[in-house]
Amino acid sequence: MVPVLQLIARDVPALVFPAGTDVLQVLWCPLIHSEHDQHSPVPVLRWRSVADLADRPLLDEAPRPYEFDDEYVPLPCVIHPTETVEYPNQDMPAELSERVGRWSEEMEESCGISYYDAFTTQQSKIGGYPGWAQPPNWPHCACGSRMEHLLTISASESCGRWLPVEERTRPGGGWESDSEPQHDGHEMIMGDCGGIYVFVCRTCPTWPTTHRYDC
Repeated sequence: MVPVLQLIARDVPALVFPAGTDVLQVLWCPLIHSEHDQHSPVPVLRWRSVADLADRPLLDEAPRPYEFDDEYVPLPCVIHPTETVEYPNQDMPAELSERVGRWSEEMEESCGISYYDAFTTQQSKIGGYPGWAQPPNWPHCACGSRMEHLLTISASESCGRWLPVEERTRPGGGWESDSEPQHDGHEMIMGDCGGIYVFVCRTCPTWPTTHRYDC
């Protein structure tokens, strides 16, 4: 397993943690697993506490796995949480989706940016909506409830309006969709600019999770 993401509650106040925890760690095996025909790594979540981590020595560097696919091993990097409000891209009724699509075309002609660039995000995020590249495929828990989108691990961090403020000083920075391509911090490709969406069911006391791979 390799570490993919670590979040601490104080840095993401909008994220709800299970009682007694304030750290979320996401790991996965850096090999492709054919689970439900998704052919992707399978994320594993660990809800822990800062107190637990304080009692453990820190590693000088992240260990490299014996076998791995380069696309699924992130380089060490930091995140800059930015709170924002986004809107769905494909999670809309058909009639509304058609209206938004027409408005998006008009908006792009007049302003040079579409609804999907301005009001949806494709980057890694907590909460919000999955940035579906394929038709929406929401999972349902064994209890029957539709699971909620917990987080996205995206291959693309440098496109669109939501380029982090800390990154806009780089050449080609900004939010224009045709900006010069940037090197993403974690340098994971995950297929053709794909992403992994993690879902959780908070109706069940154990908070079961599952994922969807989308590219």
